[in-house]
Amino acid sequence: MATFELYRRSTIGMCLTETLDEMVQNGTLSPELAIQVLVQFDKSMTEALETQVKSKVSIKGHLHTYRFCDNVWTFILQDAVFKNEDSSENVGRVKIVACDSKLLTQ
Repeated sequence: MATFELYRRSTIGMCLTETLDEMVQNGTLSPELAIQVLVQFDKSMTEALETQVKSKVSIKGHLHTYRFCDNVWTFILQDAVFKNEDSSENVGRVKIVACDSKLLTQ
């Protein structure tokens, strides 16, 4: 299964990357093993989001910027409102990156 490396820029992905970098610098982990861990992280995040997340959310806001490059959409919204069945959350500024999941099967 092919994966995108999008989730490495999430909070948990950045923390994992920083920790792996420290472990490589300290000699606790080889660079090859650190790369294998990141590849597994990409696969696990993709699988978890596909199989375990069932909730839906609607997003409304003012579109500040949008871009489509290399089959990746990037949207920057201001004064966004995220709504699901139970609650609503206001966010001042949010960046949404969306990729075509069909590209993962190629």
